[in-house]
Amino acid sequence: MSEIRAQDGAGDSAYDVAVIGYGPTGVTAANLLGAMGLRVVVLERDAEVYSRARAISTDEEVVRIWQRAGLAERLKRDMLADRPLDFVDARGRTFVSARPVPRGHGHPPQMFIYQPALEQVLRDGVDRYPNVEVWLRHECLRLRQDADGVELTVAGTADDAVRRLRASYVIAADGGTSLTRAQLNVGYEGRTYTDRWVVIDTEMLKPWPDHDRLRFRCDPARPAVDCPTPLGHHRWEFPVLPGDDEQYLTSDEAIYELVARYGISEDSVKILRATVYSHHVRFAARFRVGRVFLAGDAAHAMPPWIGQGMAAGVRDVANLCWKLDAVLRGRLPGTLLDSYEAERKPHVKEVTRRAVTVGRIITERRRAVTAVRDVVLPVLNRVAGFSDWIQDSNWIPVAHYTDGFQARPRTKASGHQIPQPRVTGADGEPVRLDDVLGGHWLLLHGGLPGPQPAWDRLGVPSLTVTPAGSHPAEGTLVDSDGVLLRWMSEHRAATVVLRPDSYVYAAAPAGAPLPPPPAGFAPAAHPTATAAAS
Repeated sequence: MSEIRAQDGAGDSAYDVAVIGYGPTGVTAANLLGAMGLRVVVLERDAEVYSRARAISTDEEVVRIWQRAGLAERLKRDMLADRPLDFVDARGRTFVSARPVPRGHGHPPQMFIYQPALEQVLRDGVDRYPNVEVWLRHECLRLRQDADGVELTVAGTADDAVRRLRASYVIAADGGTSLTRAQLNVGYEGRTYTDRWVVIDTEMLKPWPDHDRLRFRCDPARPAVDCPTPLGHHRWEFPVLPGDDEQYLTSDEAIYELVARYGISEDSVKILRATVYSHHVRFAARFRVGRVFLAGDAAHAMPPWIGQGMAAGVRDVANLCWKLDAVLRGRLPGTLLDSYEAERKPHVKEVTRRAVTVGRIITERRRAVTAVRDVVLPVLNRVAGFSDWIQDSNWIPVAHYTDGFQARPRTKASGHQIPQPRVTGADGEPVRLDDVLGGHWLLLHGGLPGPQPAWDRLGVPSLTVTPAGSHPAEGTLVDSDGVLLRWMSEHRAATVVLRPDSYVYAAAPAGAPLPPPPAGFAPAAHPTATAAAS
C-alpha cells in the first residue's frame, strides 16, 4: 500500500470522518464507515502493520461485528476455535478447566488469533472502498474544532510535509499513549501495576502434546500464560521477578530456560520476538470532546487476562459508527452521539473488573493462598453449580445497555442485542440473521403483526418470525434454529424494534403499541425487508 492511497492529501479536503490510528480499532472503523459510503480518511504514523502480536484471542460478538463488514469468514480461516483452557498448578495439574459456551452470536465463542495477520486482512478489506483514503506515515499534530467540524494539522513522518484537512467528526484510536487524548486535555485515570511481564512470540517448529490448549500456569514461583496462536505460532508470557535483568530475560538463552520447564526445547520453537510490558487499568475521563471520540486503548486499558482489550475497541467503533452515519445523513439528531459513552463505558468497566479478578487467580504468589486454591477449586469444579458457572465462561459479561439510546419505558428486552441464529428468508436460503437485517432499523414480530402506526408512517420495514418448518414467504423469516421466538418469549416481547447494530431500541408485548420513534427520526429505506401493511 502506498503511503497515501487515492490522493496526495495536499490542500484542504473535507471528510465525513477522520480516523486517527490504524490498529484493530481504527481499521474496523474504516471498514464499517467505508461500507456505509461515508468519505473517510485514516491517519497512521507507521508504514506497516505492527509486527508484534499483542492480542491473542477474540470472541463471537467481535466476529459478528466483522461479519457486518463482510470479513468474518475470511478472518476465521486464520483463527483457532473451540480450544479449551486450563488453570494448572505448579506441578502441572489442572485445578479448573473450562470451555467457553456460545452466546448466540452465530460464531465460535472464543477464537485465538495472530494479530498481524488479522490486521492485514482487515486492511485489505478497507481497500474495497474508494471512499476511504489511508494516509500511512502521517501523524496528527493538532486538532481545532469549530461549529462545523474539525481541522486537523497533519505531518508526514517521512517528508515532514504539513497538510491540513477537515472532517465533520474524528475517531481517535491512537492507542494508550494517545496524542489526541493529550491534546484534548482528557485525563486517563487508573493505575499501572508494578509487575512487568515479558511477552514471547514464537514460531512452532515441532508440535508437542496439547500444544493447542490455553494454559494459565498458576505457579507461585513464576506464573505463566501458555497460549496457542494460529498460523503456526505460540505465545508465552512470564512476569519479571524482583532481581531479574529485563534485558537478559528477553534474550534467546533466558527464554529457552523459561520454556524448558514445560518440555519445550530449541528444536520445538523459533523465537520471533520478546518484549517487556506493564499491565494497566485506565479509563479516559471522557470518551467524547465535542466532535472528537476516543475509542479503543485511547479510551480505556485493561489487563490481558480474558483477552478483551482489542475486543473492547472493536465494540466501541461498532457502537459509534452507525450513529455517526445516522447523524451525518440527518436520520437522527446530533444528541444521539451522547449515547456512545453512556453505553460503552459501563460495559468496558465491568469487563475490566472481571479481567482483574481472573488475573488475581493466575498471578497469586502467596504460597499459603495457592495451596488452598489448588485444593479447594478442584473440589468446587466437581460441584454442578460451580462447574456450570465456569463452563459458561462468565468472566466475559454480555454487553447490555442499561442506559443510552433506547425507548422509554424500558422493557426486559431493552438494551440487549438480539441473538444471531440461522434463519430462512423468502428465497428459501438459510442465512445468518444480520445478513438479512443489513444494518438497518427493523421491526421484528414474533407472531401475527399488529399495526404500529407511528413506525409504519415512517416506512420502517418489518418482518414476521415464523416457527421452524414454516414455508418461506415474503415478509417472513423462518426461525430455522428455534432461537428467535424462544428469545422473544423469554424477554416478553412480541415485537421488537432493532437498531442498526441489532440492539433492541424498543419492545412491546402482544397487542400493545410500541413506544414512539425517537425525535427527529428519518430512517433509510431497507433494501431487503418487506414493509408491514398498515
